[in-house]
Amino acid sequence: IPLTPSITAIQPIIIGCPKRTLAISQRLREMGLWIIAIRTPTVPKGTDRLRITLSASHHKKDIQALVDGLAFVMGELPDDQ
Repeated sequence: IPLTPSITAIQPIIIGCPKRTLAISQRLREMGLWIIAIRTPTVPKGTDRLRITLSASHHKKDIQALVDGLAFVMGELPDDQ
């Protein structure tokens, strides 16, 4: 999972392809994980991303579920999605 430096509660994960970004977001939602897809024109072309917002109310198990879900879905969907 490619991480982007961030000092805020928002952790972007750059996917690059708008279709793949949306597909990952939708698949995660099906798993109960609400991760928003941010796509062009909101962000520059080629920097489409998932927007993860972390908070103090998240527990360690919540973060682990997110990481597990991301790893599974990103492996499940081909790069050319």
